[in-house]
Amino acid sequence: MYPFVARIVLSGLLAAACAAPALAQKSYDPGASDTDIKLGQTVPHSGPGSPYGVLGRAQVAYFEMLNEKGGINGRKVTLLSMDDAYSPPKTVEATRRLVEQDEVLALFSSLGTATQSAVQKYLNAKKVPQLLLNTGAGRWNEPEKFPWTTPGLPMYTTEAHILGKHILASVPDAKIGILAQHDDLGKEYVKALKEALGDKADKMIVAEQSYELADPTVDSQIIALANSGANVFYNITTGKATSQSIRKVAELGWKPLHLIMSGSTASELITAAGADKAIGLTTVKYRKNVGHPQWADDPDLKAYEAFRAKYLPNVDPNNDLAFAGYSQAVLMGKILEACGDELTRANVLKQATTLKNVTAPALIKGLAYSTSPTDYAPLTTLYLATYDGKDWKLGDKPISD
Repeated sequence: MYPFVARIVLSGLLAAACAAPALAQKSYDPGASDTDIKLGQTVPHSGPGSPYGVLGRAQVAYFEMLNEKGGINGRKVTLLSMDDAYSPPKTVEATRRLVEQDEVLALFSSLGTATQSAVQKYLNAKKVPQLLLNTGAGRWNEPEKFPWTTPGLPMYTTEAHILGKHILASVPDAKIGILAQHDDLGKEYVKALKEALGDKADKMIVAEQSYELADPTVDSQIIALANSGANVFYNITTGKATSQSIRKVAELGWKPLHLIMSGSTASELITAAGADKAIGLTTVKYRKNVGHPQWADDPDLKAYEAFRAKYLPNVDPNNDLAFAGYSQAVLMGKILEACGDELTRANVLKQATTLKNVTAPALIKGLAYSTSPTDYAPLTTLYLATYDGKDWKLGDKPISD
C-alpha cells in the first residue's frame, strides 16, 4: 500500500516539477524579447496636420524616461514614430515598413480617420494590434469586423449626441450652420448630430459647408454660414482650420452658439486664434488642460511638467497635445505591464480590450477607461464645457451618451 502511495506522490511531484517551467514560460511575438519591446505609430510630423506631431514626440520621450527607470517588467520600450504627413498613401507605406521590416509588436496612438482607415484591413489581416487610435470614428469600435483595432478617444457619435442634446435643450429655435472637414471624420460627426436632432434635423440645419485639408483658409465658408442666418455653429475642423474659423467668426461679429469637437480644443489652437476670440466656445471635455488655473495644483500636471522640462524642453509648457500624448503613453505602458511575460500580439489586444476603470494623467477626475471584448469604446461619459477666455468651465456633472 505505502509503496504504491509513495509512487503516486512521487509521480505527482514530478508532474508538478515538469509543469512549473511550462507555467513560467515566456511567450513572445515579433517585436518582443527578454530585453526589449518595439512599438510603432504613424502621425503627421509634417504637412497640414503637423501640430499633432507633438503627440508622437511626447510618447517617444515618455518611453525614454521609462527606460531610464528600468523599462516595463525589465524590458526597454522603443517607439518608432513615423511621419505620414496626414496622407493615406504615406500611412500605408510607413505602416508596412513598421510591420514587415521593423517587426513591431503593436501600433498605438496613430492619428487620423482617413489615414488609419487606409491600413485597418491590412493590420487586421496581419493580426497586428492597432491600438488607442487618436480618432473616434465608429469603425474603430467594430470588434466583430475589425478585432485588432481599438479607439483611444471618445467616439465621435458620443460627442455629437451630447452636443445635439445640448442644442435641443438650450436653443429650441436653433438654426444650425455646419462646417465639416471633407472626409470620414466630418461625415461621421454630421451624421451623428442629425441622429441626435431626430426629426428636427432637416428644419434646424440651414446651411452646410465643407473644406479640404489642403485649403489655404476656410474664410469663405465661414462667411457663407454667417450669412445663412444660423444662430448655432457646429464646427468640425482640425488644425489650422480650427484656429482660422474661430478667428473669422469673431472678425465677422457673428455670435452663434459655437460648438467645437473636443479634439480641437488644444491650447495651441486656441492661442493661434486668439483666446479673446474663443470666448463662448462650447465642447465636451474629458481631459485636463495644461497651464489652466483650475489644474494648477493637480499632481498629474506637476509630474508632467517635470517630465516636459527634462525630456521636451523645446515644447511649449501649455501644449495640450503633448500632455495628451504623454497620458496615452502612460496608458499604453499599463497595458504592456499587464501583459507580464506573455508579450504576444493576442495578449496585448486582450489587455487593451479588458480595461476596467483605468485612469490616466490627462483624464478629468471621475472619468476612467473601460473596455470589453464586445465594446471597445473607451469613454462614454463626458463633461460639457465652455471657454471663458482663460479656461474651460466644466458643467456640474458628467453626461452619458
